[in-house]
Amino acid sequence: MLDIKLLREEPDKVKEGIQKKGVNPALVDEFLALDATWRTLTKEIDDLRAEQKKLGEAKKIEEAKALKETLKMKEGELKELETSRDAILQKFPNLPFDDVPVGKDESENKVIRKWGEPTSFDFEAKDHVALGESLGLIEIEKAGKIAGTRFAYLKGDAVLLQMALIAHTFKTLGDEAVLAPIAEKAGVPSKPFIPVLPPVMIKPDVYQRMGRLEPKEERYYIPSDDIYLIGSAEHTLGPLHMDETLGEDALPIRYIGYSTSFRREAGSYGKDTRGILRVHQFDKLEMETFTAPEDSTKEQDFIVGIQEYLMQSLAIPYQVVAICTGDMGGPDARQIDIEAWMPGQDRYRETHTSDLITDYQSRRLGIRVRRKDGATALAHMNDATAFAIGRTLIAIMENYQTADGKIRVPEVLQKYLGKDIIE
Repeated sequence: MLDIKLLREEPDKVKEGIQKKGVNPALVDEFLALDATWRTLTKEIDDLRAEQKKLGEAKKIEEAKALKETLKMKEGELKELETSRDAILQKFPNLPFDDVPVGKDESENKVIRKWGEPTSFDFEAKDHVALGESLGLIEIEKAGKIAGTRFAYLKGDAVLLQMALIAHTFKTLGDEAVLAPIAEKAGVPSKPFIPVLPPVMIKPDVYQRMGRLEPKEERYYIPSDDIYLIGSAEHTLGPLHMDETLGEDALPIRYIGYSTSFRREAGSYGKDTRGILRVHQFDKLEMETFTAPEDSTKEQDFIVGIQEYLMQSLAIPYQVVAICTGDMGGPDARQIDIEAWMPGQDRYRETHTSDLITDYQSRRLGIRVRRKDGATALAHMNDATAFAIGRTLIAIMENYQTADGKIRVPEVLQKYLGKDIIE
């Protein structure tokens, strides 16, 4: 949620920022008109309450009763006005940083850097579906009969490979010695991440406060319990300190969460329907951090550094991409993605996202920082992918395939599987 003070004092800045994200700048004028009426009515009510107090002290009972009725009516009007004003306020996206590329969609995202050369083979390469089915790692047809389209079974060594990725990630993010050089480069403390297994369900009001409820058509909702299934571990990691004030000495607070996630993928029918790239149920390892306002940009740099370290540890070629204003999420002030090379598609595909949210979520969630001098400020929040498991499995299978249809195990994961080849 945007700062109301910013809307009042710098409306042109807000108009420019939201327009870059494809939102009509007239929304600012609509909000300010309601806000002006709200401020006028609030003053009237305050004045009436002061008058009511004076009448009570002077024991003018009848006049006080009459004023009470007027006050009750005005307070009802104010409540309705607040509801309308807040509904508009919820529509504002976060303002993008000045260094974010301005563009309308993913075609205008900007590649920042690349690591490794796209994998090439001297044989006809297979995609992950052909490899997975031939090796008994992926079962799509039976999953379709049992659960419907866009579901899959992972079996055998694919499951062990997933468990290896989880273990590797938790070990890496919990090892201060590994994090130290990445943190030093970003200019942040090397404090490790706390492992978390978060809930996979979330209340509607908390989802709204996270700014992630929309688009609702992407969410799975259970009416009988008035609850949603999460679309990412971020959705329940972010509210972990809801309505709390964090001590400055405790920052940064960093979590690495693992969860199953659920998305309806509405509107994407016919797109990426082959395999496990775009499915309704998937597993993710997600980072969530809380910092003081002045440290959040450096924290995102640190997080992207971790993402690159993890990808390099798997020796999978990738590119780092600055997401443009028209393609980034509503709560994001800056979004950076990593796209892994997928030989089966002969292109880079997104495997990681890093979202710098600034105070957009913390203002909704009521998460503050208490400074050493006693002053308070809204915390800044970052969330990011450590590994999107399904997509990472695709990248491993396709980049590590052999001419005889086997899959080599990345060296860093071999100790977890106890083997160097899947056959």
